[in-house]
Amino acid sequence: MMLIEETTVPAGALPVAVFKEHLRLGTGFADDGLQDGLIESFLRSAMAAVEARTGKALIERTFSWTVSRWRGTDTQTLPIGPVSAVVSVTLADRAGGEELVDAERYVLCPDMQRPMVKSVSGSLPTIPVAGSAKVEMLAGFGPEWSDLPADLAQAVMMLAAHYYEYRHEVQYDGGCMPFGVSALIERYRTLRISGGGVA
Repeated sequence: MMLIEETTVPAGALPVAVFKEHLRLGTGFADDGLQDGLIESFLRSAMAAVEARTGKALIERTFSWTVSRWRGTDTQTLPIGPVSAVVSVTLADRAGGEELVDAERYVLCPDMQRPMVKSVSGSLPTIPVAGSAKVEMLAGFGPEWSDLPADLAQAVMMLAAHYYEYRHEVQYDGGCMPFGVSALIERYRTLRISGGGVA
């Protein structure tokens, strides 16, 4: 299976000004915007790290997920959440031919931890032998920074500040997150109980 981020977080949705206040950077100078690009990169890095640890998309955007088989006959858990809409389901055969599945055949079952696509009647459409199914979905808490839960927003700020503070460090620290960040995101982490796969 393969999850692809089809659209990126727009720069306008990033809380650059809020993060500058969080860092207590000086204002009113001629070069106020000099570090904006750097600050944006730290925010994006922190968001990516939090998303990877929690399995949650923070700012809403489009993802596509390709699988070679369904894990269930009538339901399929999606690999990221929260999902607000399934845009399309497309079947592809081994020759590259594609078939768009009628949206009336499936429904999204929203869930913070385990959103699912469920067949309306019977089973999910059969994936061709040596073929695949691609699910395109809209995932995230919302299109704006203000749509994030307060604890996740704070975790991103703290982690981005950590990256900013130690931006010149080159020593490997094992990839551990600061304790405060880990504590804030813990309740959003998905518990894997299906042999390491997505149930």
